[in-house]
Amino acid sequence: MHKLALLFACLIGLRPAVAQQVAKKPLDHSVYDKWESVVNQKISNNGKYVLFQVKPQQGDGTLHIKTAGNRPLAKISRGDSAVFSADSRYVVFPIKPPYQLVRQAKIKKKKPDDMPKDSLGIYALETGKLTKYANVKSFQLAEKASVLAFLGTKPLVKDPKPKAPADTLKKLTDGLLEANKAGAPLTVLNLLTGKAREFASVTEYQISKLGNRTAFAVLAPKNSKVVQSGLFAFDLAAGNLKKLSAGKGVYKNLAFDDAGRQLAFTAEKHAEKALVKPFSLYYSDFGADSAAVLVRPGDKVLKTGWSPSGFGKIVFSENGEKLYFGTAPDPIPQDTTLVEFEHAKLDIWNYKDDYLQPMQLKNLKKDLQRNYQAVIYPKQANKFIQLEDEYLRDSYLAENTNTEYVLAVTDTAKRVSMQWEGSTRKQAYLVSTRTGERIAINSKAAKSRFQISPHGDYAVWYDDAAKAWFAFAVATRKTVNLTQKAGVSFTDEENDSPTDPDPYGLAAWTKNDEAVLIYDRYDIWKINPKTGLAVNFTNGVGRQNKLKFRYRLPVAKQKFIEPKEELLLQAQNEVDKTWGYYKKGIAGTKSPELVAMAPMSYSTLDKAKNAGSFIYTKSSVSRPADVYVSGDLKKEIQLSTINAQQQDYNWFTAELVHWTTPKGFKATGVLYKPENFDPNKKYPMVAYFYEKLSDGIYRYQAPAPSPSKLDIAMFASNGYLVFTPDISYTIGEPGPSAVEFINSGVEDLKKNSWVDAAHIGIQGQSWGGYQVAYLITQTNMYAAAWAGAPVVNMTSAYGGIRWESGMSRQFQYERTQSRIGGTLWEKPDLYIRNSPLFQLPKVQTPVVIMSNDADGAVPWYQGIEMFTDLRRLGKPVWLLQYNGEAHNLVKRENRKDISIRELQFFDHYLKGAPAPVWLEKGVPAVEKGRNWGLETSQRNGL
Repeated sequence: MHKLALLFACLIGLRPAVAQQVAKKPLDHSVYDKWESVVNQKISNNGKYVLFQVKPQQGDGTLHIKTAGNRPLAKISRGDSAVFSADSRYVVFPIKPPYQLVRQAKIKKKKPDDMPKDSLGIYALETGKLTKYANVKSFQLAEKASVLAFLGTKPLVKDPKPKAPADTLKKLTDGLLEANKAGAPLTVLNLLTGKAREFASVTEYQISKLGNRTAFAVLAPKNSKVVQSGLFAFDLAAGNLKKLSAGKGVYKNLAFDDAGRQLAFTAEKHAEKALVKPFSLYYSDFGADSAAVLVRPGDKVLKTGWSPSGFGKIVFSENGEKLYFGTAPDPIPQDTTLVEFEHAKLDIWNYKDDYLQPMQLKNLKKDLQRNYQAVIYPKQANKFIQLEDEYLRDSYLAENTNTEYVLAVTDTAKRVSMQWEGSTRKQAYLVSTRTGERIAINSKAAKSRFQISPHGDYAVWYDDAAKAWFAFAVATRKTVNLTQKAGVSFTDEENDSPTDPDPYGLAAWTKNDEAVLIYDRYDIWKINPKTGLAVNFTNGVGRQNKLKFRYRLPVAKQKFIEPKEELLLQAQNEVDKTWGYYKKGIAGTKSPELVAMAPMSYSTLDKAKNAGSFIYTKSSVSRPADVYVSGDLKKEIQLSTINAQQQDYNWFTAELVHWTTPKGFKATGVLYKPENFDPNKKYPMVAYFYEKLSDGIYRYQAPAPSPSKLDIAMFASNGYLVFTPDISYTIGEPGPSAVEFINSGVEDLKKNSWVDAAHIGIQGQSWGGYQVAYLITQTNMYAAAWAGAPVVNMTSAYGGIRWESGMSRQFQYERTQSRIGGTLWEKPDLYIRNSPLFQLPKVQTPVVIMSNDADGAVPWYQGIEMFTDLRRLGKPVWLLQYNGEAHNLVKRENRKDISIRELQFFDHYLKGAPAPVWLEKGVPAVEKGRNWGLETSQRNGL
């Protein structure tokens, strides 16, 4: 027995060594659903608690609630989109129905009303008590109080005979709890006291920021004798209910002022058969018995034929003096005498139209709901100012809503050029909310991006033509060039498109609009908007060290940088692509101090409102994006550990590669290798490309069903090298530029003995798909190619429509990604020379095309042109057309399908694996939906 025990102990001791020798298995298509990600991470205002959700790609997620020190408090299956209460005492969240339950309901084709419903969870952080309510449609948590309102409830209690406190779920004596299919029960709950009130037949509701009042609309059931239709307000402290507006109607846009002492809403109470139903604007300060009508249809203050809009957002200014709302022309009544089959149905395209008909139809719902901002002063005899109109129809409020001016921008009568420029030229105005005066900011329309400063003292914009940032001061009405004295460019230094380069952007403002932070390529500049005095806030450290500094306000709803605030600046090293953070006080003059820098990918930081703690995610090629909490980003606590199963699979590594192109350009790319890479073996390689991808070298890439790009994790795990070269472009030569960078990068890698030069493939989607199509007309070095949604004929695509937006495609070829730099009639030779279609006879490479019949970006007939022409030429070509699918696959079942086919295709041509039936024999239409052709010919004896 002693010898047997000793032998057993020795065997146990050997197990780790044996395990290490066991080869890790490659990823397969069965792993997708269980692969996890962390989403919706939050930290409480006091910094003591954190929450996050761990979600598999398909299935039920889990909500985790912990202390900031990583002590678990609760783990709630299917908890979703959780929020903390303002006092950091509660977590409120919807609970999704089980995935399998929803799946079965879909299989049974249940109607939407019969589908499984969400529940609502409330977790008390101090006591650990979890309360659930069933069948919840929506909820609102007061912004500054632990008061909750939610629609559609049914308490869930473990005790079969619950004994609720007398003051809990108290019913109103007026019978408002009668059932109603049109509305739903509303519960208003004080989380601190547990006191609640329920109201039936509610269609709309709104809780005030302080939680002191809740307003809601009731639609009484037909023939009800107890429930009354109308608009009600419930005072939580007093416990009383007030009817502000009586009668059946449509009540919308309920809005409180910040103090919860004023309420405004729109309503219409017309007969059900009325052809036109304009809204009126109502107001209450809770002093009178009912709400007063401030503006009704036909009022003299309105333009003739206008009324308050039921679609306009209602906003009180912070001090409660001003009430912003929308007005609009009364809708055109429909002619009910017309018989549908007796009148024409057509779209009329007119060259004078501001927008093409497809764009008008795409935006039809938005245009039917379009409204024009106005302001009224309820406490000043209802003084009224119309701020917007058909000419000036887009305005923006400052964060300080008390300020006198709003920023308004117009491109009226300048929209036709969008067809070939991709955007419009705009003029901007400051409009007074007291007098209606309009102050022109720029005298000549320009391609500019305008915004108003947080305090409302300045309008700021970047002018594409001048390539500079400007500020217009409200007080002095003078314009200052903010960036001309800096001595550096604030626009894209690497722009390789025939259009004006974009600016690097604006980061944030300091308190009272004293300074604005603006980016150049590397550094952040602190600029006085009054004088234009520009100081390099990061002291040139960025440009000196090739560091790109960027900043985002870290607290939710934070409006500006406080005077003594210390900023954590996100940074990426442009050379080695590492990420990290530096710190620097907003008032300091010293150079930024390094906090952390690593071959990792950091998310932006979210800070506790009343504490110094941050929550963020951090990942690398081999480490999933887990959640961390820290006060200084040096001492950090890891809160999540996802995807433990990854250790069982052959993963991959990533490294930067550099080479010089034939024309002498310095080029960069990323090479991904299998984790078990052996330099003494030869590996097939697939090149995947889309513009520039090297900045993402340290981003975690989970195996996932593909929308049509290359799944790097899947391919690398299965013994492929994956190469992603960055591409820079010469204007007018998008095709040759791809050849210049991609082919030279591949040739450089082929010099390594471990690259199987005879078995290299290429894959690209959309713009990458175009480049795949072009490359195989220029070289026969690739053994297989996959082109997703390619354009092969620029001459036929040039004048087409991008159906997802309704825009013409001309701008893309003349100004943006396609980079031709002129019209088809100005540069026909470039359109033809860069179109793969005209060179298809040279193709020798087997190619699969994905082109879907609901593609809204690239005309799907481009894929058909490529397929039918290659087919006529006798070239090996396949076309995958996913029915009803968009430019990139959306439906998960289709993503899974294409992922299987993509790996099968490259396995066959780059590894010599047996061909699946769909490649070898195809799938006839008579077998559609019965046979997918995924099995190999060998297995079926074909």
